[in-house]
Amino acid sequence: MTPIIERENESAALAELRTAAAAGNGRVALLNGSVAAGKTELLVRFTDQAAADGALVLDATGTHTERSWPFALARKLFDSSPLPPEARDEAVRWMDEAAAQTSAEARMRVLPALAGTVLRPAADRLVVVAVDDAHLGDPLSLQFLLCLARRARRARVLIVLTASERLSQDQLGLLAELLRQPNCHRLRLKPLSAEGAGRMLTEYADGPADDGLAAALYERTGGNPLLVRALLEDSAAPATGDAGLPHALRPGEAYAGAVAEILHRCGAEVTALARGTAVLGEAAAPELLGRLLGLAPTAVEGGNRDLTLGGLFHDGRFRDATAAAAVLAGTPEQELAGLHHRAATLLRDDGASTYEVARHLVRTTATEPWAVPVLREAAEYALVDGDLRFARHCLALAQEVCPDGPERVALKLRLASVLWRSKPAALGDHLTTLVPEMLRERLAPDELVVCVGYLVWAKRTDEAAGVLDTLERSATWSSQEERAALTTARQWLALISPAHRGTPHGTLPEVYAPAEPLGGAADIAHEHAVRAMTAALSHDTPDGAVAEATRVLQRYRLGDGYVMPLVFALWALTYAGKPDLALPWCERLLAECKDRYGPTWQALLTAVRGEIALRQGDLVKAERHASAALSLLPRRDWGGFVALPLSTLILAYTGMGRYDDAMELLNHTGPESELDTLPGLHFRRARGRWYLATGRFQAALGDFLTCGELMDAWGVDVPELAPWRVDASDAWLALGDRKKAVEMAEAQLLRAPDRERGNVLRALGCAETGRDRLERLEEAVQALENGGSRLQLAEVLGELGRGYQAVGDVNRARTLAHKAWHMARFCGAEPLCQGLMPGHAEPEGAPEEPEQEASTPRGTEALSEAEGRVAVLAAHGHTNREIAAMLYVTVSTVEQHLTRIYRKLRVQRRRDLPTTLSSRVGGLRVDL
Repeated sequence: MTPIIERENESAALAELRTAAAAGNGRVALLNGSVAAGKTELLVRFTDQAAADGALVLDATGTHTERSWPFALARKLFDSSPLPPEARDEAVRWMDEAAAQTSAEARMRVLPALAGTVLRPAADRLVVVAVDDAHLGDPLSLQFLLCLARRARRARVLIVLTASERLSQDQLGLLAELLRQPNCHRLRLKPLSAEGAGRMLTEYADGPADDGLAAALYERTGGNPLLVRALLEDSAAPATGDAGLPHALRPGEAYAGAVAEILHRCGAEVTALARGTAVLGEAAAPELLGRLLGLAPTAVEGGNRDLTLGGLFHDGRFRDATAAAAVLAGTPEQELAGLHHRAATLLRDDGASTYEVARHLVRTTATEPWAVPVLREAAEYALVDGDLRFARHCLALAQEVCPDGPERVALKLRLASVLWRSKPAALGDHLTTLVPEMLRERLAPDELVVCVGYLVWAKRTDEAAGVLDTLERSATWSSQEERAALTTARQWLALISPAHRGTPHGTLPEVYAPAEPLGGAADIAHEHAVRAMTAALSHDTPDGAVAEATRVLQRYRLGDGYVMPLVFALWALTYAGKPDLALPWCERLLAECKDRYGPTWQALLTAVRGEIALRQGDLVKAERHASAALSLLPRRDWGGFVALPLSTLILAYTGMGRYDDAMELLNHTGPESELDTLPGLHFRRARGRWYLATGRFQAALGDFLTCGELMDAWGVDVPELAPWRVDASDAWLALGDRKKAVEMAEAQLLRAPDRERGNVLRALGCAETGRDRLERLEEAVQALENGGSRLQLAEVLGELGRGYQAVGDVNRARTLAHKAWHMARFCGAEPLCQGLMPGHAEPEGAPEEPEQEASTPRGTEALSEAEGRVAVLAAHGHTNREIAAMLYVTVSTVEQHLTRIYRKLRVQRRRDLPTTLSSRVGGLRVDL
């Protein structure tokens, strides 16, 4: 019976070998075990001890490369031995003579004489012949060892051999002869057990090992000592904090090296099997592996067994994905590409999914015609799953191998859409190949509009204009649908870059003039978005903009070709002074695209969400959303649209008093002319407000006046886009020129729609003095209370409080200051809070918020539950529309409640409501 020795009990194996050595009767010991099970280490330990005890040790190692050389292994035994020179010379002479013989019989006659050179020293002391990896020895050397074993039965000779667990037929033949000898003893080393791996971990860590970590160590290595040691070495990197004490298993270079060493020891056939399994992944069934590698079923089965014993496999798969990655990394590139190509072909023939076939195609150079539809279909599945990187790879390869024609154009368009939504920085190079297709009139009308949008995003507006100029001159692009598409594309270009609104061949309608349906062009989402924007930025009422924008949001779903129209529909609602209407649409679109449709879509919608918060006066949310937008998409990927989230974030930082943070965003590396766009206008205005807040009044005034010049040149002098006159009024006032400040504010008042009137009156009130100042500010408060930014309302209430302070009405001034302070704190406007009450965390003299029902103001007990809710929200600065949205009632209902609240509390208007109204008035908690 063959003894089986556990790896961690190698002392038992050593004892067995030492017993055999002490017996001195020509024994043969054969050590078996899986690759890297510790056979070599055990052999070295034994021979070192034997040599120390006075034995004569002859040792050698078999190798793959020397199996065809006669006596290659035997020569190494004698070359490295401490035999006398004459004995070595004699052995070499016998081997040379045998190698020169042509017949096997003649060679065999030399072997007894050769064995005699080993047996003669055995008369005086023990001779140990140690051969590692004996199964890799050449046939003549193995015949010599067999001859020696037969002749040394009564001599003081010990032959110790190590061999693989699985042997080929020719290797097995000679070793089997050895095993049949009565003096042969076989030992088998098993891998580490789970407990043994845990003990290695404990020894390595020099302390108690975590049970979970020990179990994971065994699970990932199968008890292979080489893998265990390598994994512990990688995991005990200095990054863990305690040298030598692993806290987690992190395979690294040592582990990859151990995997490579195991495969090298296993041989070429097993290495090929490991590579094929790594390539096929979950599809690595034995039958498919055999076809992929050209191996017989028995070879696949044997290789799987070797890799399982070696700790790399479990149930025909890699135990650890890192091992598979290491195998792939060590495979020559050409061989790896060939494996993937054959795998794709085999899987396609077997009816595998297009996704699985394409997974291999993208790792090779596919030239077969059938690869194009497979890659395109796989890309669509990847997009559904949110795997944008794989979709890009599939489409890029499909485009390369597809012959020129309509299908290749379609692939280019699809790749452009995927690049834009996932990796916009790469879009520029791709557009270089797409522009010629546009000029060749190979794009459908709606595709042309979308591609113009891509060029605008990439800041290639001149190139976009050139394409449109060429197509407008073309006689072939003459149908009603095509001409309408050209008009829409031109208007979309001019929407972002108004300098491109005209053509050399006539002037198109002003981009910001009220637009009529183009007709005939059928269903182009960009056309409807242009109409919504032009309505929002015209001097008319906002009703048309709201209707057009809502139509876009209701009609089109989130998808390729519709994202930008949907985003600009949200901007149209925002420009129309309806951020509260844009908010639910924006939130819904964000929820739809989260973690699925790519960073560009999510970043754009998040940027709009930040602008909505900013226009509602919530600086904290504006900062959070604008920062998130720039985190989702780095600045370099935003192209010409980066100014939109930047301007929101700069204004938020400025309003919050974070001036240094805002300054870091103001570094514009391009020429100033790049800011002569719609997004650039936002950036100039935000930069001007930062200049104003940090005392750079002349620079601020310059930016505001430049905004005015641009808007006048564009024919879009509306405050919704940029209230440059109000900003300039603030700058003139800061410079001490009250007259010009009033002139600017009055000029804006003549043009301001109702939704911007409150901000203009605020600027005018700040610029005037005396009773006129109070009247203007009172009007501003009333306008902002009916709808507007909560932050602007806080600013006006603060200014009004200062006005009453100046005329001696201290009580009224304090009440207004308290209310303004609470609103400013809610908005996150720290500088405004400090301006109202310098150095105070709470307003000086402000009554404490009541905790008991009895401490609520007189008259509140008469309020109904619904009235109490409205009263609390109104007291804390929410507009009627916001209250209606929060309580799910109509604006008219809110107004009716307020009328009754004023009567019961004996106040005249909203700002007289005390901020000390309990949030529990009406019996239910109100979320403020």
